[in-house]
Amino acid sequence: QVQLVESGGGLVQAGGSLSLSCEVSKYTWNFYAVGWFRQVPGKEREFVAAISWNDGVTHYADSVQGRFAISRDNAENTVYLQMNTLKSEDTAVYYCAAGGRPDYIEYPGLFAAWGQGTQVTVSS
Repeated sequence: QVQLVESGGGLVQAGGSLSLSCEVSKYTWNFYAVGWFRQVPGKEREFVAAISWNDGVTHYADSVQGRFAISRDNAENTVYLQMNTLKSEDTAVYYCAAGGRPDYIEYPGLFAAWGQGTQVTVSS
């Protein structure tokens, strides 16, 4: 069992920045990573970024490479997603999740626990 709670979503203008947080608690099993995914209505959930829980190895989708940065604070059991140079196409509900495998990190089906999601809206 793992509980994840996202925060930090909101409305921002294109070109602006936003930071999301994912607090991880009550975990009773070892997981490889905490990842961020996003979803818009009518589309599949899309991988954004992930960070391995033990050694901090990061993974990014090509669409956010160089603009987003994922980090973790193990003492606070929190993972952050700093989003810079936001574009209208970044608008989505953002979810954090625990699980994953390093060789298939982009597959949401390999993440076993999910947060409730937080809305990010980028106005053009």
